[in-house]
Amino acid sequence: MSRLTITLSESRYKALKEAAVQRNKTIGQLIDESLEFYGIKSRESAQELVRRARERAGLSEEGAGKMANDAVRASRRAR
Repeated sequence: MSRLTITLSESRYKALKEAAVQRNKTIGQLIDESLEFYGIKSRESAQELVRRARERAGLSEEGAGKMANDAVRASRRAR
């Protein structure tokens, strides 16, 4: 597992630490769950998701890639 150093304000750190204690989790677990919630996945996880979607939709790899790229662009424009 990789390690990461981040800088937070003291108040943000205390709030994060409190939330972890209240949920009986580590700060790392809370951050990992938050990343999952926001759809941030490993490359392998994302590739597997695309493979399953492509299989279900009967798309070629090229067609699935185009559809995924179009969805990402649309999502970015919506922000």
